Amino acid sequence: MSIDYTKYETVIGLEIHVQLNTLSKAYCSDSTKYGSAPNTHISPVSLGHPGTLPVSNAKVLESAVKLGIALNCTIRERNEYARKNYFYADLPKGYQITQDKTPICDGGFIFVTDKEGNPKRIDLTRIHMEEDAGKSIHDIDPFDSLIDLNRAGVALLEIVTEPVLRTSEEAYSFVTEVRKLVRYLDICDGNMDEGSMRCDANISVRLKGETELRNRVEVKNMNSIRNVQKAIDLEVKRQIEVYENNGEVDQETRNFNAAKNETSVLRSKEDAHDYRYFPEPDLSPIIIQQSYISEIKSGLPALPEELYAKYTKEYSLSDYDARNLTDTKGIALYFEDILKTTKEYKMAANIVMGPIKSHLNEKAITIDALGIDPARISELIDLINGGKISSSKASKELFPLMVKHPDLTPLQLAEENQLIQDSDNDAILGFVKQAIAKFPDKAEAYKGGKKNLLGLFMGEVMKLSRGKADPKSTNQLLREELEK
Repeated sequence: MSIDYTKYETVIGLEIHVQLNTLSKAYCSDSTKYGSAPNTHISPVSLGHPGTLPVSNAKVLESAVKLGIALNCTIRERNEYARKNYFYADLPKGYQITQDKTPICDGGFIFVTDKEGNPKRIDLTRIHMEEDAGKSIHDIDPFDSLIDLNRAGVALLEIVTEPVLRTSEEAYSFVTEVRKLVRYLDICDGNMDEGSMRCDANISVRLKGETELRNRVEVKNMNSIRNVQKAIDLEVKRQIEVYENNGEVDQETRNFNAAKNETSVLRSKEDAHDYRYFPEPDLSPIIIQQSYISEIKSGLPALPEELYAKYTKEYSLSDYDARNLTDTKGIALYFEDILKTTKEYKMAANIVMGPIKSHLNEKAITIDALGIDPARISELIDLINGGKISSSKASKELFPLMVKHPDLTPLQLAEENQLIQDSDNDAILGFVKQAIAKFPDKAEAYKGGKKNLLGLFMGEVMKLSRGKADPKSTNQLLREELEK
Protein backbone atom coordinates (compact mmCIF):
# COMPACT_ATOMS: atom_id res chain seq x y z
CA MET A 1 0.00 0.00 0.00
CA SER A 2 1.12 3.53 -0.77
CA ILE A 3 1.88 5.68 2.29
CA ASP A 4 1.31 9.43 2.34
CA TYR A 5 4.15 10.57 4.58
CA THR A 6 3.25 14.24 4.12
CA LYS A 7 0.10 14.03 6.25
CA TYR A 8 2.26 13.57 9.35
CA GLU A 9 4.10 16.21 11.38
CA THR A 10 7.42 15.51 13.07
CA VAL A 11 8.08 16.64 16.64
CA ILE A 12 11.71 16.70 17.75
CA GLY A 13 13.40 17.64 21.02
CA LEU A 14 17.17 17.45 21.33
CA GLU A 15 19.45 16.75 24.27
CA ILE A 16 23.04 17.80 23.67
CA HIS A 17 25.78 16.75 26.07
CA VAL A 18 28.70 19.18 25.95
CA GLN A 19 31.85 17.67 27.45
CA LEU A 20 33.77 20.55 29.02
CA ASN A 21 37.46 20.97 28.31
CA THR A 22 38.43 21.40 31.96
CA LEU A 23 41.79 19.92 32.95
CA SER A 24 40.25 17.93 35.80
CA LYS A 25 36.94 16.14 36.28
CA ALA A 26 33.75 17.68 37.63
CA TYR A 27 34.15 16.61 41.28
CA CYS A 28 37.76 15.39 41.65
CA SER A 29 41.27 16.09 40.36
CA ASP A 30 41.54 13.21 37.87
CA SER A 31 42.92 14.26 34.48
CA THR A 32 40.51 14.58 31.55
CA LYS A 33 43.14 14.06 28.84
CA TYR A 34 41.64 12.32 25.81
CA GLY A 35 43.21 9.22 24.27
CA SER A 36 45.13 7.94 27.29
CA ALA A 37 45.46 4.25 28.12
CA PRO A 38 42.22 2.81 29.56
CA ASN A 39 41.58 3.25 33.28
CA THR A 40 44.60 5.50 33.93
CA HIS A 41 42.65 8.65 34.89
CA ILE A 42 40.74 7.29 37.86
CA SER A 43 40.76 7.74 41.61
CA PRO A 44 38.80 6.61 44.70
CA VAL A 45 36.50 9.62 44.19
CA SER A 46 35.60 8.94 40.55
CA LEU A 47 35.25 5.23 41.34
CA GLY A 48 32.85 6.00 44.18
CA HIS A 49 34.79 4.31 46.98
CA PRO A 50 33.15 4.53 50.42
CA GLY A 51 34.20 7.53 52.48
CA THR A 52 35.27 9.69 49.53
CA LEU A 53 33.78 13.15 49.03
CA PRO A 54 33.28 15.13 45.80
CA VAL A 55 34.35 18.78 45.44
CA SER A 56 32.81 21.11 42.84
CA ASN A 57 35.03 22.30 39.99
CA ALA A 58 34.79 26.11 39.73
CA LYS A 59 35.61 26.01 36.02
CA VAL A 60 32.46 23.96 35.37
CA LEU A 61 30.35 26.67 36.97
CA GLU A 62 32.07 29.35 34.88
CA SER A 63 31.50 27.39 31.66
CA ALA A 64 27.82 26.87 32.49
CA VAL A 65 27.30 30.59 33.07
CA LYS A 66 29.11 31.42 29.82
CA LEU A 67 26.89 29.08 27.84
CA GLY A 68 23.77 30.30 29.62
CA ILE A 69 24.54 33.91 28.73
CA ALA A 70 25.32 33.01 25.12
CA LEU A 71 22.03 31.09 24.82
CA ASN A 72 19.92 33.86 26.38
CA CYS A 73 19.04 31.81 29.48
CA THR A 74 18.07 32.87 32.97
CA ILE A 75 20.92 31.98 35.33
CA ARG A 76 19.73 30.45 38.60
CA GLU A 77 20.93 31.97 41.86
CA ARG A 78 20.69 28.89 44.11
CA ASN A 79 21.99 25.71 42.51
CA GLU A 80 21.50 22.36 44.17
CA TYR A 81 23.00 19.04 43.09
CA ALA A 82 21.11 15.76 42.83
CA ARG A 83 21.83 12.06 42.44
CA LYS A 84 20.44 10.26 39.41
CA ASN A 85 20.41 6.58 40.32
CA TYR A 86 20.69 3.73 37.85
CA PHE A 87 22.84 0.68 37.29
CA TYR A 88 25.14 0.42 34.31
CA ALA A 89 28.45 -1.36 33.97
CA ASP A 90 30.40 1.82 33.20
CA LEU A 91 28.82 3.85 36.03
CA PRO A 92 31.02 2.85 38.99
CA LYS A 93 29.14 4.81 41.68
CA GLY A 94 25.73 3.52 40.62
CA TYR A 95 24.56 7.13 40.24
CA GLN A 96 25.49 10.37 38.48
CA ILE A 97 25.85 13.71 40.21
CA THR A 98 23.58 16.03 38.22
CA GLN A 99 20.91 18.68 38.74
CA ASP A 100 17.23 17.83 38.90
CA LYS A 101 14.81 20.55 39.95
CA THR A 102 17.32 23.41 40.01
CA PRO A 103 19.15 23.53 36.65
CA ILE A 104 21.75 26.29 36.48
CA CYS A 105 20.09 27.73 33.35
CA ASP A 106 16.37 28.02 32.65
CA GLY A 107 14.77 28.82 29.29
CA GLY A 108 16.87 30.46 26.63
CA PHE A 109 16.80 30.26 22.86
CA ILE A 110 18.89 30.20 19.72
CA PHE A 111 18.03 31.02 16.11
CA VAL A 112 18.57 28.46 13.36
CA THR A 113 17.86 28.41 9.64
CA ASP A 114 14.81 26.42 8.56
CA LYS A 115 14.28 24.45 5.33
CA GLU A 116 13.36 27.61 3.40
CA GLY A 117 16.42 29.49 4.67
CA ASN A 118 14.43 31.64 7.12
CA PRO A 119 15.45 32.21 10.76
CA LYS A 120 13.55 30.14 13.33
CA ARG A 121 13.75 30.51 17.09
CA ILE A 122 14.39 27.26 18.98
CA ASP A 123 13.41 27.54 22.66
CA LEU A 124 15.37 25.71 25.33
CA THR A 125 14.00 24.06 28.43
CA ARG A 126 17.15 24.09 30.53
CA ILE A 127 20.89 23.59 30.81
CA HIS A 128 22.19 21.63 33.76
CA MET A 129 25.56 20.47 35.07
CA GLU A 130 26.36 16.80 35.48
CA GLU A 131 29.15 14.25 35.23
CA ASP A 132 29.76 11.72 32.50
CA ALA A 133 29.70 7.93 32.78
CA GLY A 134 32.55 5.70 31.65
CA LYS A 135 32.69 3.91 28.33
CA SER A 136 31.68 0.36 27.41
CA ILE A 137 33.60 -1.12 24.49
CA HIS A 138 31.98 -3.99 22.63
CA ASP A 139 34.05 -4.39 19.45
CA ILE A 140 37.52 -5.41 20.73
CA ASP A 141 36.90 -8.68 22.57
CA PRO A 142 34.59 -11.18 20.83
CA PHE A 143 33.29 -12.56 24.12
CA ASP A 144 33.35 -9.73 26.67
CA SER A 145 32.51 -6.04 26.91
CA LEU A 146 35.43 -3.95 28.13
CA ILE A 147 35.09 -1.00 30.49
CA ASP A 148 37.18 2.18 30.38
CA LEU A 149 36.47 4.52 33.30
CA ASN A 150 38.71 7.40 32.19
CA ARG A 151 35.62 9.36 31.16
CA ALA A 152 33.70 8.65 34.39
CA GLY A 153 33.27 11.93 36.24
CA VAL A 154 34.21 14.22 33.32
CA ALA A 155 32.19 17.45 33.43
CA LEU A 156 29.17 17.82 31.16
CA LEU A 157 26.60 20.48 30.41
CA GLU A 158 23.33 19.09 29.08
CA ILE A 159 21.29 21.36 26.81
CA VAL A 160 17.63 20.34 26.54
CA THR A 161 15.35 21.91 23.93
CA GLU A 162 11.59 22.22 23.94
CA PRO A 163 9.94 19.84 21.42
CA VAL A 164 9.77 22.61 18.81
CA LEU A 165 11.97 21.30 16.01
CA ARG A 166 9.97 20.05 13.06
CA THR A 167 12.51 18.73 10.54
CA SER A 168 15.85 16.96 10.47
CA GLU A 169 17.26 20.02 8.71
CA GLU A 170 16.36 22.20 11.69
CA ALA A 171 18.01 19.68 14.01
CA TYR A 172 21.14 19.73 11.83
CA SER A 173 21.19 23.51 11.94
CA PHE A 174 20.66 23.57 15.72
CA VAL A 175 23.51 21.17 16.51
CA THR A 176 25.76 23.09 14.09
CA GLU A 177 25.01 26.39 15.85
CA VAL A 178 25.58 24.89 19.31
CA ARG A 179 28.90 23.38 18.24
CA LYS A 180 29.99 26.70 16.77
CA LEU A 181 29.00 28.48 20.00
CA VAL A 182 30.86 26.17 22.41
CA ARG A 183 33.97 26.51 20.26
CA TYR A 184 33.72 30.31 20.31
CA LEU A 185 33.31 30.20 24.10
CA ASP A 186 36.28 27.79 24.29
CA ILE A 187 34.46 25.47 26.68
CA CYS A 188 34.41 22.37 24.42
CA ASP A 189 36.17 21.32 21.21
CA GLY A 190 32.86 20.09 19.75
CA ASN A 191 34.42 16.96 18.23
CA MET A 192 31.47 14.60 17.99
CA ASP A 193 33.60 11.77 16.60
CA GLU A 194 35.59 11.80 19.87
CA GLY A 195 32.45 11.99 22.00
CA SER A 196 33.15 15.44 23.38
CA MET A 197 29.78 16.58 22.09
CA ARG A 198 26.93 14.09 21.88
CA CYS A 199 23.36 14.47 20.74
CA ASP A 200 20.28 12.42 21.61
CA ALA A 201 17.08 13.06 19.66
CA ASN A 202 13.57 12.56 21.07
CA ILE A 203 11.35 11.94 18.06
CA SER A 204 7.62 11.46 17.60
CA VAL A 205 5.18 11.92 14.75
CA ARG A 206 1.50 12.89 14.67
CA LEU A 207 -1.10 13.75 12.08
CA LYS A 208 -1.01 17.38 11.01
CA GLY A 209 -3.54 19.30 13.05
CA GLU A 210 -3.20 17.10 16.14
CA THR A 211 -2.17 18.89 19.33
CA GLU A 212 -1.45 15.95 21.61
CA LEU A 213 2.03 14.45 21.59
CA ARG A 214 2.31 10.75 20.82
CA ASN A 215 4.87 8.32 22.24
CA ARG A 216 8.42 9.47 21.63
CA VAL A 217 11.53 7.47 20.82
CA GLU A 218 14.98 8.56 21.96
CA VAL A 219 17.72 7.83 19.44
CA LYS A 220 21.34 7.67 20.64
CA ASN A 221 24.84 7.06 19.28
CA MET A 222 24.98 9.69 16.55
CA ASN A 223 28.64 10.67 16.22
CA SER A 224 28.30 13.39 13.60
CA ILE A 225 25.87 16.17 12.76
CA ARG A 226 25.07 14.48 9.46
CA ASN A 227 24.21 11.28 11.34
CA VAL A 228 21.81 13.22 13.57
CA GLN A 229 19.92 14.24 10.44
CA LYS A 230 20.06 10.72 8.96
CA ALA A 231 18.85 9.06 12.16
CA ILE A 232 15.90 11.45 12.50
CA ASP A 233 14.81 10.88 8.89
CA LEU A 234 15.09 7.13 9.39
CA GLU A 235 13.12 7.12 12.65
CA VAL A 236 10.38 9.40 11.29
CA LYS A 237 9.87 7.06 8.33
CA ARG A 238 9.79 4.02 10.64
CA GLN A 239 7.22 5.54 13.00
CA ILE A 240 4.91 6.65 10.20
CA GLU A 241 5.01 3.16 8.72
CA VAL A 242 4.16 1.65 12.13
CA TYR A 243 1.08 3.89 12.45
CA GLU A 244 0.03 3.31 8.84
CA ASN A 245 0.10 -0.43 9.53
CA ASN A 246 -2.22 0.04 12.53
CA GLY A 247 0.60 -0.44 15.03
CA GLU A 248 1.69 1.59 18.06
CA VAL A 249 5.09 3.22 18.57
CA ASP A 250 6.57 2.09 21.88
CA GLN A 251 8.28 4.64 24.11
CA GLU A 252 11.84 3.35 24.03
CA THR A 253 15.50 4.15 23.49
CA ARG A 254 16.99 3.12 20.16
CA ASN A 255 20.55 2.90 18.89
CA PHE A 256 21.56 4.36 15.50
CA ASN A 257 23.90 2.19 13.42
CA ALA A 258 25.47 4.37 10.73
CA ALA A 259 27.06 1.44 8.88
CA LYS A 260 23.72 -0.36 8.50
CA ASN A 261 21.69 2.87 8.34
CA GLU A 262 19.15 1.56 10.84
CA THR A 263 17.97 2.01 14.40
CA SER A 264 17.50 -0.85 16.85
CA VAL A 265 15.96 -1.15 20.32
CA LEU A 266 18.32 -0.58 23.26
CA ARG A 267 15.83 -0.54 26.13
CA SER A 268 12.42 0.71 27.12
CA LYS A 269 12.49 4.41 27.90
CA GLU A 270 12.78 5.34 31.57
CA ASP A 271 10.73 8.14 33.09
CA ALA A 272 12.19 10.58 35.59
CA HIS A 273 10.80 8.72 38.60
CA ASP A 274 12.70 5.59 37.52
CA TYR A 275 15.96 7.35 38.37
CA ARG A 276 14.95 7.99 42.00
CA TYR A 277 16.41 11.50 42.06
CA PHE A 278 17.25 12.88 45.48
CA PRO A 279 19.45 15.76 46.75
CA GLU A 280 23.19 15.08 46.65
CA PRO A 281 24.14 14.94 50.36
CA ASP A 282 27.88 15.50 49.84
CA LEU A 283 27.75 18.80 47.93
CA SER A 284 26.45 22.08 49.32
CA PRO A 285 24.28 24.29 47.11
CA ILE A 286 26.17 26.86 45.02
CA ILE A 287 24.99 30.48 45.17
CA ILE A 288 25.66 32.51 42.02
CA GLN A 289 25.80 36.26 42.56
CA GLN A 290 24.74 38.73 39.87
CA SER A 291 28.19 40.35 40.09
CA TYR A 292 29.76 37.01 39.10
CA ILE A 293 27.47 36.76 36.04
CA SER A 294 28.31 40.35 35.04
CA GLU A 295 32.03 39.69 35.38
CA ILE A 296 31.83 36.63 33.09
CA LYS A 297 29.62 38.48 30.61
CA SER A 298 32.13 41.31 30.29
CA GLY A 299 34.87 38.83 29.41
CA LEU A 300 32.98 36.94 26.68
CA PRO A 301 34.37 37.09 23.13
CA ALA A 302 32.30 38.42 20.24
CA LEU A 303 29.90 35.60 19.37
CA PRO A 304 28.84 34.41 15.88
CA GLU A 305 25.46 36.17 15.87
CA GLU A 306 27.05 39.48 16.91
CA LEU A 307 29.80 39.21 14.27
CA TYR A 308 27.28 38.20 11.60
CA ALA A 309 25.22 41.32 12.33
CA LYS A 310 28.33 43.52 12.18
CA TYR A 311 29.55 42.05 8.88
CA THR A 312 26.18 42.34 7.13
CA LYS A 313 25.04 45.69 8.54
CA GLU A 314 28.23 47.70 9.14
CA TYR A 315 30.48 46.18 6.48
CA SER A 316 27.72 45.46 3.90
CA LEU A 317 28.99 41.92 3.32
CA SER A 318 26.58 39.33 1.92
CA ASP A 319 24.83 36.70 4.00
CA TYR A 320 27.06 34.07 2.36
CA ASP A 321 30.26 35.97 3.22
CA ALA A 322 29.20 36.66 6.81
CA ARG A 323 28.25 33.03 7.48
CA ASN A 324 31.50 31.72 6.03
CA LEU A 325 33.62 34.18 7.98
CA THR A 326 31.91 33.36 11.28
CA ASP A 327 31.82 29.61 10.70
CA THR A 328 34.87 29.04 12.90
CA LYS A 329 36.27 31.20 15.67
CA GLY A 330 39.82 31.10 14.30
CA ILE A 331 38.80 32.41 10.88
CA ALA A 332 36.63 35.14 12.43
CA LEU A 333 39.44 36.32 14.72
CA TYR A 334 41.94 36.34 11.83
CA PHE A 335 39.53 38.38 9.72
CA GLU A 336 39.02 40.79 12.62
CA ASP A 337 42.81 41.21 12.89
CA ILE A 338 43.08 42.00 9.17
CA LEU A 339 40.48 44.73 9.57
CA LYS A 340 42.63 46.46 12.19
CA THR A 341 44.87 47.65 9.32
CA THR A 342 42.47 47.94 6.36
CA LYS A 343 38.91 49.04 5.65
CA GLU A 344 38.65 47.02 2.43
CA TYR A 345 36.13 44.64 3.96
CA LYS A 346 35.01 42.86 0.78
CA MET A 347 38.53 42.35 -0.56
CA ALA A 348 39.72 41.06 2.83
CA ALA A 349 36.74 38.66 2.91
CA ASN A 350 37.56 37.41 -0.60
CA ILE A 351 41.17 36.68 0.32
CA VAL A 352 40.20 34.88 3.54
CA MET A 353 37.53 32.78 1.83
CA GLY A 354 39.60 32.26 -1.32
CA PRO A 355 43.36 31.56 -1.18
CA ILE A 356 43.58 31.34 2.62
CA LYS A 357 40.76 28.80 3.10
CA SER A 358 41.92 26.84 0.03
CA HIS A 359 45.40 26.56 1.53
CA LEU A 360 44.05 25.49 4.93
CA ASN A 361 41.87 22.82 3.33
CA GLU A 362 44.66 21.57 1.09
CA LYS A 363 47.10 21.22 3.98
CA ALA A 364 44.43 20.09 6.48
CA ILE A 365 45.53 22.74 8.99
CA THR A 366 43.79 25.40 11.05
CA ILE A 367 44.23 29.15 10.68
CA ASP A 368 46.58 29.15 13.70
CA ALA A 369 49.11 27.20 11.62
CA LEU A 370 49.00 29.59 8.64
CA GLY A 371 51.98 31.64 9.84
CA ILE A 372 51.12 34.85 7.97
CA ASP A 373 50.67 38.00 10.04
CA PRO A 374 47.19 39.46 9.31
CA ALA A 375 48.86 42.83 8.62
CA ARG A 376 50.59 41.19 5.62
CA ILE A 377 47.15 40.51 4.13
CA SER A 378 46.41 44.22 4.40
CA GLU A 379 49.68 44.94 2.56
CA LEU A 380 48.61 42.48 -0.15
CA ILE A 381 45.31 44.34 -0.48
CA ASP A 382 47.22 47.62 -0.86
CA LEU A 383 49.24 46.13 -3.74
CA ILE A 384 46.04 45.08 -5.52
CA ASN A 385 44.35 48.43 -4.93
CA GLY A 386 47.47 50.27 -6.06
CA GLY A 387 47.40 48.44 -9.38
CA LYS A 388 50.78 46.82 -8.75
CA ILE A 389 49.42 43.29 -9.04
CA SER A 390 46.14 41.76 -10.23
CA SER A 391 43.78 39.89 -7.91
CA SER A 392 44.39 36.74 -9.92
CA LYS A 393 48.18 36.91 -9.61
CA ALA A 394 47.89 37.86 -5.95
CA SER A 395 45.83 34.75 -5.29
CA LYS A 396 47.60 32.23 -7.52
CA GLU A 397 51.24 33.35 -7.38
CA LEU A 398 51.97 35.88 -4.64
CA PHE A 399 49.98 34.28 -1.81
CA PRO A 400 51.80 30.91 -2.11
CA LEU A 401 55.09 32.84 -1.88
CA MET A 402 53.83 34.59 1.27
CA VAL A 403 53.13 31.17 2.81
CA LYS A 404 56.72 30.06 2.07
CA HIS A 405 58.33 33.35 3.14
CA PRO A 406 56.14 34.89 5.87
CA ASP A 407 59.03 37.10 7.03
CA LEU A 408 59.07 39.06 3.74
CA THR A 409 56.53 41.70 2.73
CA PRO A 410 54.22 41.07 -0.24
CA LEU A 411 55.94 43.93 -2.09
CA GLN A 412 59.39 42.38 -1.60
CA LEU A 413 58.15 39.03 -2.83
CA ALA A 414 56.36 40.57 -5.83
CA GLU A 415 59.46 42.53 -6.86
CA GLU A 416 61.85 39.61 -6.38
CA ASN A 417 59.63 37.34 -8.47
CA GLN A 418 58.84 39.95 -11.15
CA LEU A 419 55.12 39.95 -10.39
CA ILE A 420 54.67 43.75 -10.36
CA GLN A 421 52.44 44.61 -13.28
CA ASP A 422 53.15 47.40 -15.72
CA SER A 423 50.84 50.37 -15.27
CA ASP A 424 52.75 52.52 -17.80
CA ASN A 425 50.05 53.36 -20.36
CA ASP A 426 52.57 53.96 -23.15
CA ALA A 427 54.06 50.49 -22.77
CA ILE A 428 50.61 48.89 -22.51
CA LEU A 429 49.38 50.82 -25.55
CA GLY A 430 52.15 49.23 -27.57
CA PHE A 431 50.97 45.77 -26.63
CA VAL A 432 47.36 46.77 -27.35
CA LYS A 433 48.23 47.88 -30.89
CA GLN A 434 50.17 44.66 -31.50
CA ALA A 435 47.19 42.57 -30.36
CA ILE A 436 44.75 44.45 -32.60
CA ALA A 437 47.13 44.20 -35.57
CA LYS A 438 47.37 40.44 -35.08
CA PHE A 439 43.58 39.96 -35.36
CA PRO A 440 42.28 42.60 -37.82
CA ASP A 441 39.19 40.56 -38.70
CA LYS A 442 38.31 40.18 -35.00
CA ALA A 443 38.78 43.92 -34.52
CA GLU A 444 36.25 44.57 -37.30
CA ALA A 445 33.86 42.06 -35.75
CA TYR A 446 34.18 43.85 -32.39
CA LYS A 447 33.30 47.14 -34.06
CA GLY A 448 30.34 45.37 -35.64
CA GLY A 449 28.89 44.60 -32.22
CA LYS A 450 30.63 41.43 -31.02
CA LYS A 451 31.81 42.99 -27.76
CA ASN A 452 32.58 39.58 -26.22
CA LEU A 453 35.76 39.50 -28.37
CA LEU A 454 37.33 41.91 -25.89
CA GLY A 455 38.50 38.91 -23.85
CA LEU A 456 40.51 37.62 -26.82
CA PHE A 457 42.44 40.89 -27.08
CA MET A 458 42.90 41.04 -23.28
CA GLY A 459 44.43 37.56 -23.36
CA GLU A 460 46.78 38.53 -26.20
CA VAL A 461 47.97 41.69 -24.39
CA MET A 462 48.62 39.64 -21.25
CA LYS A 463 50.59 37.13 -23.30
CA LEU A 464 52.68 39.86 -24.94
CA SER A 465 53.34 41.58 -21.60
CA ARG A 466 54.02 38.27 -19.85
CA GLY A 467 51.13 38.96 -17.50
CA LYS A 468 52.50 42.28 -16.29
CA ALA A 469 50.05 44.65 -17.95
CA ASP A 470 47.60 46.26 -15.54
CA PRO A 471 44.20 44.68 -16.44
CA LYS A 472 42.28 47.86 -15.65
CA SER A 473 44.46 50.06 -17.87
CA THR A 474 44.56 47.37 -20.55
CA ASN A 475 40.77 47.10 -20.62
CA GLN A 476 40.37 50.86 -20.99
CA LEU A 477 43.02 51.22 -23.69
CA LEU A 478 41.66 48.30 -25.68
CA ARG A 479 38.16 49.75 -25.70
CA GLU A 480 39.49 53.13 -26.82
CA GLU A 481 41.58 51.65 -29.63
CA LEU A 482 38.94 49.21 -30.85
CA GLU A 483 36.23 51.86 -30.94
CA LYS A 484 38.24 54.38 -32.97
